[in-house]
Amino acid sequence: MSQVPKLSPEQVNQALKALPDWAAVGEAIQRTYQFNDFVTSMKFVSQVAIHAEQVQHHPDLLIRYSRVTVTLATHDAGGISAKDMESARAYDAMALGLPCQAPVVPLPAKPRKKK
Repeated sequence: MSQVPKLSPEQVNQALKALPDWAAVGEAIQRTYQFNDFVTSMKFVSQVAIHAEQVQHHPDLLIRYSRVTVTLATHDAGGISAKDMESARAYDAMALGLPCQAPVVPLPAKPRKKK
């Protein structure tokens, strides 16, 4: 299995400009989707699961009735990689086809610790 390169903080910030509803949270990116109801949330989660299996890149999911929080990190890279950005774009496209309320604004990112 090949090592997936981790993005630098600058690369993450640049990539997130094209994903305005996503935020860096530690060594991951995260977004909360707000749907109209629980059934729609579960439709979205089902689509995410199918995509994740196809690309073998699985997000952490938190389901709260009509809200679904998606957290992406690449464990092989030890943080955020291009695979996370690709999955975020795919999930945003999936959500566009479902009845949604306004997107939930992500919490401000915590400052990254310098190593």
